[in-house]
Amino acid sequence: MEFLKTWFEQRLLGNSVGNLIVFAVIILLGLGLKRILSMVLSRFFYRLVKPEVGAIPISDFIRLMRKPIEFLILLIMLFLAFDRLAIPEQWGLVSRTEFGYRLVMIRLYQTTLMITLAWIAIRFVKFVGLIFQKRAEQTETKLDDQLVPFVRDLMIITVLAIAFFATLSIVFDVNVIALVTSLGIGGLAIALAARETLENLFASFAILLDRPFITGDTVTAGTGPNQVTGTVEKIGFRSTRLRTDDGSQIAVPNRLMISQSLDNLTQRSQRRAKFYLRLALDTPADTLRTIVDDIRQWIDNQPKINQNPALIQFDTFGESSLDILIQYYAATADYREFNKIKEEVNYQLISIVEKHSGRFAFPTRMVYLRSQTESPLDNQN
Repeated sequence: MEFLKTWFEQRLLGNSVGNLIVFAVIILLGLGLKRILSMVLSRFFYRLVKPEVGAIPISDFIRLMRKPIEFLILLIMLFLAFDRLAIPEQWGLVSRTEFGYRLVMIRLYQTTLMITLAWIAIRFVKFVGLIFQKRAEQTETKLDDQLVPFVRDLMIITVLAIAFFATLSIVFDVNVIALVTSLGIGGLAIALAARETLENLFASFAILLDRPFITGDTVTAGTGPNQVTGTVEKIGFRSTRLRTDDGSQIAVPNRLMISQSLDNLTQRSQRRAKFYLRLALDTPADTLRTIVDDIRQWIDNQPKINQNPALIQFDTFGESSLDILIQYYAATADYREFNKIKEEVNYQLISIVEKHSGRFAFPTRMVYLRSQTESPLDNQN
């Protein structure tokens, strides 16, 4: 025993062997037990909020919280391990209150600790957002589906701002109040430089208050070559993300969503179909009239077509066809359902035309040929 005590008290790098062994044991325990400890702590915190989580499984909570808690445990173990050691005097390092390698390492550690705490807070905010998102999905209105992600992102930005100023105050001993006061003039310059970003931010609040569209609506924004149509997936602080019919995701700045023309297709109670049915030029007038009457009568009796007066009439003489104007309104706002109704109508139009022995027109031209041996004077005679 006396031998072990003497061996443990031997000095190495300015520290006893016993302290070096304790240092190594703490590091190994931190690396080996960080996952287990993070799982235990995650389950403990989950039980604290379990009455409010509803049907969200514990696996979702662990998935969000495990990584930052593991990193926090590792930082704590590093602190406990290095706290057992003394810095050798021969290294010539200045005290922790003077600028040098030692102070830089301490500030770096403290900053990393503050970032880790902010990481945990952000993950917890995301979990709370997940709780409210699940609840929003159970309601009929889509306003809360749109509001939950917006408030969640706003809370994340708030956490980052608090973590930033707390780090300046606690770690670097900065007078935050004086700093914020001194940023008055500088803030004006920053605001002018970030004018478009601020416009998009205020536009996002305008969208939430005025609600020209909500998440899930299909909208057409802009005019001309810059026009884009898609389903609203997310309304963020800077842009609104639209999913087009071909699967692409387009980010449109919020300021453009409220400053240019916007057509909310979801708010339509009906969709219009307008086209020409072209029949051959030699179609008899009685046959043409009968076809028009049958089409009008069939469309008027369809429950999937609104009772707005359908416009079915013989409209114009084309170059190679007799054109029947067909215009009706489908009683749906859904684009896919609208195409199904149009398909059903088109099949019926073919049946009506075939029933009356009509023929669809195709482009034709009449060409007159003159013999090369025939003179112009012969034609005059």
